[in-house]
Amino acid sequence: MPSPLINMKVKALFFDAPKVKRAVNRAKRRALSRAGAFIRTRARTSMRRRRGSAQPGKPPHAHEGSLRRLILFAYDPSVDSVVVGPLGFRNSAIPGTLEFGGTETVTRRRTLKSGKRVIESKRVSIAARPYMGPALKKELPNIPRQWANSVRGG
Repeated sequence: MPSPLINMKVKALFFDAPKVKRAVNRAKRRALSRAGAFIRTRARTSMRRRRGSAQPGKPPHAHEGSLRRLILFAYDPSVDSVVVGPLGFRNSAIPGTLEFGGTETVTRRRTLKSGKRVIESKRVSIAARPYMGPALKKELPNIPRQWANSVRGG
C-alpha cells in the first residue's frame, strides 16, 4: 500500500522546459535591447552641438544632428545579438570614416558672382573621431546588470 506522504506526481518535480526557454528568450531580448538602448544613448550624448571641427580622437560635433538622430539599435534574432550604429546614409561611408579615419571625397556646391553654379570636389583625409567604440567601452561594465534577475517565472 502506497504511503500518503509519497502521493505526488513525479512530473511536478521537473521544469516545464518550453516555459523556461520562453522566459529565458524573453529576458535575453529585453536585456540585449536595454544594452543597445544605453549604448545608443551614450553615443548620441557624446556628440555635442558645437561649431567647428572636433579634435581628432574625440567624438564628432553634431552640427545639424543627422548623424546623432540616425544612431539606432536593433535586436538580431538570427545571431542573438544587438546591433548599434548609424543607419540611413545612402551611398556614404562617412559614419565609418568618422569612427576609424580615412579619406573621403567632399563635394561643395557654390554660386559664382556671375550666377553660375559650380560643383567642386576634392579628396580629404579625415582623422578618426570615434563615437561608437567609446560608447560601448563606457557602457560595458553596466551590461551585466541588465541580466541580473532578468529571468522570472510565475
